[in-house]
Amino acid sequence: MISQLGRYEVLGELGQGAMGIVYNAKDPLIDRVVAIKTINLGLALDEKEEYEGRFYQEAKAAGRLSHPNIVTIYDVGKSGDVAYIAMEFLQGRELRDIMNDHGLLPVGQALDIAYQVAQGLAYAHEHGIVHRDIKPANIMVVRDGHVKITDFGIARMASSAVHTQTGMVLGSPKYMSPEQVMGKAIDHRSDIFSLGVMLYEMLTGQAPFTGENVNAIMYQTLNSVPVPPGMLNHDVPEMLNFIVAKALAKKVEDRYQNAKDMAFDLRACRDTLPRIGQQIDVSKPPPGGEKKLPDAVAITGRRNVAEEDELKPATTGVSQAFDSTAATMRLAAMTATSKDVDELSRTLKVERPSADAIKQSAPAARAIRPVPPPAPRPVVRQSRAEPSAKSGSKNFLLAVIALLVVLIIAAIFAF
Repeated sequence: MISQLGRYEVLGELGQGAMGIVYNAKDPLIDRVVAIKTINLGLALDEKEEYEGRFYQEAKAAGRLSHPNIVTIYDVGKSGDVAYIAMEFLQGRELRDIMNDHGLLPVGQALDIAYQVAQGLAYAHEHGIVHRDIKPANIMVVRDGHVKITDFGIARMASSAVHTQTGMVLGSPKYMSPEQVMGKAIDHRSDIFSLGVMLYEMLTGQAPFTGENVNAIMYQTLNSVPVPPGMLNHDVPEMLNFIVAKALAKKVEDRYQNAKDMAFDLRACRDTLPRIGQQIDVSKPPPGGEKKLPDAVAITGRRNVAEEDELKPATTGVSQAFDSTAATMRLAAMTATSKDVDELSRTLKVERPSADAIKQSAPAARAIRPVPPPAPRPVVRQSRAEPSAKSGSKNFLLAVIALLVVLIIAAIFAF
């Protein structure tokens, strides 16, 4: 381990970052403990210029930002083949570790974290900066539940001289927006989608888009509609279902148009909850230090064994007919090109569906359509002048009984 970076005295290693090692260090000039993020430029000689440019872009982007929910950048420098950024040392835990330890979070706590992230993003977006990689690993929760956004390493500024290649995807697959998956130009609304994915995972304990590999996850992101989080966690209010759905809209024009509006709705939803609610102590791991992601149904405790059969995997919420890998292939066959279907078939290791299989899926899709209410029956009013059929039947019965009585009396007198 190195002992010096510029004027900073390295105290220890904190971990591995997206581009290099992160150290705990001390600034002797002002006696301040800092975090030093580094990148070894000698490890990628062929792309040294691009890596170095992106690294300094992070410093320039984040250095312009001064917000309570964004990590503070102090200094930037270079020592030999190692470039570094000195930043605020945060005593807390990554949201990723917290979620791994506890699974889903209490609704109020998840709302508070998402609200603070939205506040920080709104500030960054107003200054022309898109983060591009919002995910739990880039969110730090420090003392008293205060949240800080970190790692603007692949942030893009409108005036940046560092551009990504056409079609090059930067970010984490599970949290990428549809436009990011397709390699299209993105804006601040991509960060809003990523925040929606993260909020969904905090509320349910599972990601809305999953798959065995990157291609499968990307296909889910583009085509699947996750079930509302309230179906997996009954503590989620209906208003929060709508907030998540709006953040996860496939089309950017249907999404929140700015993070400030999303923050406003998150705060309004949080204010509707009880003042004192369940909270998780995120400052330390749970007893035993286990990092097992519990099943969302087991945590809520609201379903019994019989009900579990009704709960399908939270991948597609349009119809149960599409809640499997094979059904995903049928959907692809009906909507995608032949080349794309063949590629997905190889990716998912599922045979391409036949024409008969596609036709058989149609009734299931139609079954979910709402049935129109039956037309009201016309009321037929009977005329007072005409006896009804019911009245005529009653009179006939009385006549038969009277005739029988007369015959019995006549028989008695005859004897």
